[in-house]
Amino acid sequence: MINQTIKNAIIENNAEMIQIRQKLHSEPELSWQEFETSQFVYDYLTELGIDARLTEPTGVIGELKGGKQGQTVALRADMDALSVEELNTDLPYKSKNLGKMHACGHDAHTAMLLSAAKALVSVKEEISGNVRFIFQPAEEVATGAKAMVEQGAVEGVDDVFGIHIWSQGATSKVACNPGPAFASADIFNVRFKGQGGHGAMPQACIDAAIIASSFVMNVQSVVSRTVDPMQSAVVTIGKMVVGTRFNIIAENAEIEGTVRCFDPSIRDHIEKQLQVYADHTAAIYGGTAEVDYIRGTQAVINGTESAQLVQRVAIEAFGKDAIYNEEPTMGGEDFSFYLDEVPGSFALVGSGNAEKDTQWAHHHGKFNVDEDALTTGAELYAQYAWSFLTK
Repeated sequence: MINQTIKNAIIENNAEMIQIRQKLHSEPELSWQEFETSQFVYDYLTELGIDARLTEPTGVIGELKGGKQGQTVALRADMDALSVEELNTDLPYKSKNLGKMHACGHDAHTAMLLSAAKALVSVKEEISGNVRFIFQPAEEVATGAKAMVEQGAVEGVDDVFGIHIWSQGATSKVACNPGPAFASADIFNVRFKGQGGHGAMPQACIDAAIIASSFVMNVQSVVSRTVDPMQSAVVTIGKMVVGTRFNIIAENAEIEGTVRCFDPSIRDHIEKQLQVYADHTAAIYGGTAEVDYIRGTQAVINGTESAQLVQRVAIEAFGKDAIYNEEPTMGGEDFSFYLDEVPGSFALVGSGNAEKDTQWAHHHGKFNVDEDALTTGAELYAQYAWSFLTK
């Protein structure tokens, strides 16, 4: 199953891959602003002889046509950075862009997939089918994958595979279980309206602060008392804006939050309950409520055959000890939009190493990647494509 030429090519290209990752880390670009990154990726693929095209407004799709007829497998990496101030100020490749940082490993994903592409070119004539390379923008705002799908990223594709560097896992350990991996991730906004007035005359007012506070406390029972306890679900209030001055009773209050779960029926249920709770809470105090519910990413559900192939490839490439079990996370991933179209799976490659200070949580200002994991990720990308097309 494992191609030794691919393994050797990944190892030989390791120094360049790390150099690319560090370059991208030092030049982070936010969602839908990845213009220089896209151009760099496009130029790199083109120099390899891979047919590539830029997507709108950012992103790249490349296609390597094998020497033999067969199916098409897609490999995906995301490219965008976050609005996070880097705290690793002693890094020689620290972010040059103030308030922007690759705090989630997308620089590593891009470098790994470029290295995988280079390795696959070395066995091009032996490949039975085609390998599609998807370099996606705007994962952090959960809109990039959908836009790439709309621009033909998975047209004619038989299987899609993605990887995420994971600081919660030990360096180079691989996790990819069949079934749920990442939760659906939605956003809700609730606007309460009362009747403002003087802080010394509450009897003449309807206090939006009281309405909003009651909602925040009561809405948690949507999960604890209306969802089957055997099902996983989270309702989080992340933001509340209310009032204008210390002695004015608030007329308006606005709340923003997120909903995470794995089951579509639970998702529907929670959406309806948020409206019920908002309306009833407002009515108790004589106010009104408006609810906007914005569906973000779907749940990432790994296909059984694809996930099992990932495990077999990882065991053969890196040994039995390389596999570990990672429980499903309530984090969101817009890789789900690809899985809505074609079968596939999404793997985690550990990069957490306390000795190298790479154990920090994703999205933290001190997040960094143990670059030993890049070799594992790059080979997993390439060997998965090879194995799928030759299985």
